[in-house]
Amino acid sequence: MKNALSILLTLSLAASSALACTNLIVGKKASADGSVMCTYNCDGFGFAGSLYYSPAGRHTPGEPLAIRGWGPVHEGQFVEQVEYTYNVVGFMNERQLTIVESTFDGRLELQNRDGLLDYFSLIRLALQRSSAAREAIACMADLVDRYGYNSTGESLTICDPDEAWIMEIVGKGPGRKGAVWVALRIPDDCICAHANLSRIRQFPLEKRKPFRSLSSKNIKQITRPEVECVYSADVVAFAREKGYFAGPDSAFSFRDAYCPIDFENVRYADARVWSFFNHHRTDMAQYLPYINGDFATCDHLPLWVKPDKQLSLRDLQADMRDHFEGTPLDMTADASAGPWRMPIRPLPMHFETTNGTPLFRERPIATQQSGFTMTCQMRRWLPDDVGGVCWFNCDDADMVAYVPLYCCLTQVPDPFRPENNQHNEFSFESAFWMNNWVANMIYPRYSMMIGDLRRAQRELEDYYFADQDSLIATLDGLTPAERQQLLNKKSIAYANRMMKRWDALAKHLIVKYNDQVVKRENPDGTFQRWGYETPGYDQRFIDAIPAATADRYHLQEVIDRRER
Repeated sequence: MKNALSILLTLSLAASSALACTNLIVGKKASADGSVMCTYNCDGFGFAGSLYYSPAGRHTPGEPLAIRGWGPVHEGQFVEQVEYTYNVVGFMNERQLTIVESTFDGRLELQNRDGLLDYFSLIRLALQRSSAAREAIACMADLVDRYGYNSTGESLTICDPDEAWIMEIVGKGPGRKGAVWVALRIPDDCICAHANLSRIRQFPLEKRKPFRSLSSKNIKQITRPEVECVYSADVVAFAREKGYFAGPDSAFSFRDAYCPIDFENVRYADARVWSFFNHHRTDMAQYLPYINGDFATCDHLPLWVKPDKQLSLRDLQADMRDHFEGTPLDMTADASAGPWRMPIRPLPMHFETTNGTPLFRERPIATQQSGFTMTCQMRRWLPDDVGGVCWFNCDDADMVAYVPLYCCLTQVPDPFRPENNQHNEFSFESAFWMNNWVANMIYPRYSMMIGDLRRAQRELEDYYFADQDSLIATLDGLTPAERQQLLNKKSIAYANRMMKRWDALAKHLIVKYNDQVVKRENPDGTFQRWGYETPGYDQRFIDAIPAATADRYHLQEVIDRRER
């Protein structure tokens, strides 16, 4: 079909959903410049990140539109097309509407594999068809009612330049079309997050029954500005029917009914939310018992918090690079970090000692298996084509520079094109592989080498932010078509600049750190002919060696034995 919607993600993404994805969210009064912001680390082995793009277009309403998501294939099944679809860059459309996600699975028996729409299909249809967050929520509610939903539990971030929402949705099981869901507007002066665990517990229940559903005739209720919570009509009744809930309606908790907590999903998921909040609130230590599995003391985090001070976009980008540094969960602070304080850990999440002691590892916001990462900024005071910026790159947020791409983009920069980012084929034209080339050199000797990457990262991002500010001034007086042409060129130039800098960084690293020594650099960045340093192990790792090796490397003990 000429209007087929193709979602180019491999099926293996589904297998990684339990460990995947982090969203951070900032309301417009919680941000330093008044923008609404959100982020997305799309984490999972088995796929190479690339930039999704769907051009704007006019269509014949009602014509069949073939859907194929990353999940079940539904041959010969279609949804009805709409008259106009918006330009979509990544997960932001031309009206600055942004929708991103994390999977919480929840009760797996509620997955309906016969439903037509998985969550990626749902998100992208909503981005193509909606101009604002409220409209997108109504659109998704209508789509799952009409065509069915085949994914497991999902948390969605839905933002536009005016407001941010969190929506949680889960299917009804085999043979049951539709889904149960709830959506809440995040207060403008607050920050929120979700990371593979349902976050919505109690929510205000409307006493007037007609308002309780956004399906069918009531779907436009959400457009009323005073509305800050909407949900499916049967969200409580369905939980009662399935035996997930038996108390009074006022006590109903979406999370407890549809995604019961245990230590593992709290530690691997909500710990990331806690760490984000901890960056911006001084009172988050009170929730450590919850993160440590002491649910009798505390059994949840707040859904959102008011930060101690407003966040900048650069603050948010730093949050995406977090490994719990400076907290009791710090991944660089003990012997498991190895000789060079490496915050990366191999899978699996669980392992055991030779005597059978079960162990686990932490799961931070930044992780090596990210396919792509983005921080999105939506600015009401600017025209949509200028105000909406998706700062994007492929691979681990900690190890890349965020590249600004405008939401009016009509040409995907070559480094981010799907055909240049093949999972099983290295390419110097691929942002995914250039970033992985650098990252995988640094991971094993992290504390030794990360400073070089940070310098390149700051250099690029400093340039991008400075150029953004100067660019806005040059747009005055341009027509929308002229603005679009200029912003296209800028976005492509930004991506190419990143690739050139990362190529230089990779070559610099292999020369500087060759054979476990560190060559001395001249002030101009060249290397001294003979000078080098031998950095040795991190002191904490050295201190741990005797406990593991007894006297084997104890120099004085060896000398004393020989003298005896």
